[in-house]
Amino acid sequence: MTRGNQRENDRARAMKKAQSQKKKSEGDPTKRREEQAAIMRKKQKEAEDRKAADGKR
Repeated sequence: MTRGNQRENDRARAMKKAQSQKKKSEGDPTKRREEQAAIMRKKQKEAEDRKAADGKR
C-alpha cells in the first residue's frame, strides 16, 4: 500500500468536519429561524439607515 495511513487520516478529518457541521444545525428549528430573522431585520435597518444618511449628504 503506497498511501500508508493517509486514507485513515483523511477519513478521520472528514468525520471531524461532518461533526462540526452538525453542531451548526442543532437546536429548535423554529427558534433558530426566528433568531436569524431578527438578525436580518437588524441588518436591513442598518442598511436603510446608511442609505438615508448618504441621501442627506
